[in-house]
Amino acid sequence: MKVLVANLGSTSFKYRLFDMADERQLARGGIERIGSAQSSCFVEVGGDRQELVAPVPDHAEAVRRCLEQLTDAEHGCLSDAAEVSAIGFKAVHGGRVSGVQRVTGEVLDAMAEMNDVAPAHNPPYIAAMRQLAEKLPHIPLVAAFETGFHATNEDRLRYYAAPYEWAEDLHIRRWGFHGASHRYIATRTAELLGRDDLRVISCHLGGSNSVCGIRSGKSVVTSMGMSPQTGLAHNNRVGDFDPFAIPLVMRRYGKTLEEVLDVLAEKSGLLGLSGVSGDVRDLEKAAAEGNERARLALDVFTSGVRQYIGACLVELGGVDVIVFTGGIGENGVNIRSAVCHGWQGLGIELDAVANRTASGERRISADGSATQIWTVPTNEELIVARQTKELLGAR
Repeated sequence: MKVLVANLGSTSFKYRLFDMADERQLARGGIERIGSAQSSCFVEVGGDRQELVAPVPDHAEAVRRCLEQLTDAEHGCLSDAAEVSAIGFKAVHGGRVSGVQRVTGEVLDAMAEMNDVAPAHNPPYIAAMRQLAEKLPHIPLVAAFETGFHATNEDRLRYYAAPYEWAEDLHIRRWGFHGASHRYIATRTAELLGRDDLRVISCHLGGSNSVCGIRSGKSVVTSMGMSPQTGLAHNNRVGDFDPFAIPLVMRRYGKTLEEVLDVLAEKSGLLGLSGVSGDVRDLEKAAAEGNERARLALDVFTSGVRQYIGACLVELGGVDVIVFTGGIGENGVNIRSAVCHGWQGLGIELDAVANRTASGERRISADGSATQIWTVPTNEELIVARQTKELLGAR
């Protein structure tokens, strides 16, 4: 079985193609600026990369173009597009629908109900899925929802202390996200350490951030709540925020509710606090040059990670492994150092040299540390491919 895993944006389509017989990645590619006369396309098979610029009007045409690239006689890796058994999507929020689902009208309607909660993610996915279902009806579409991994969280950690009816009627609960990434970390850490009973704290740190406490491969507690805007500060999204501050902002600056929500979702986080950038690399450079707001943004971010790691540690009753993943988690030497600072008394100690030279899968804890600390690159696409294969195989 060959599965194409799609990562969609409003004007972009990125993909990876897996042969699920051995879980080998056959190709990767993408198309940017969909809808433009100057759409840029690329496909990479092995070490061979091909690029071109051509108009791509919509996501259905983007998929057709990618299949054309993959079956190219000279540069492709497929003899026929019919070899693609399914397209899997790392879907974000389905509210009343979660887990792994064959894409149907009901699934799309459930996703649409959550558009206000996931405005940057759900609308482009829904639009693209509808196009693909209409124009490529012979290819099964599968949605693997990020919320599914956290379905094992107990109700006491999923419900807000708000009217119970809101949770039942409007699905206002702590859903959690980054499920594919945390699931991969749980699986891969068990393989690396040869144990399936580990207590793992997975720190997915990048443009979007979350921390998840995992026991024996299952999510116990996570930092994100009802929406992807919650939990830790993100590059341009607010993270945790008191909703009673919103009327004050509306009155003081003459903004509508929609305008305030747009600021919280697009112009907040590390970007809003620093006024410099949402990229940690830019903030570290600015902080080194004496920019106090950049330093504040970094300190707020690392303090948030520390607090959520502490919460996970309490819920798990201890921790065997802390894993850093994502762009910041894998590459943020200073961030990892700041997060783990002063924890020797808890049996958690970073090795400074290993941390500074870490690359790929690497243990970076000190020899005497009771808790192991690792960097592990995530592979969300492989998880979606596995889930797609499992769903279609079961059917």
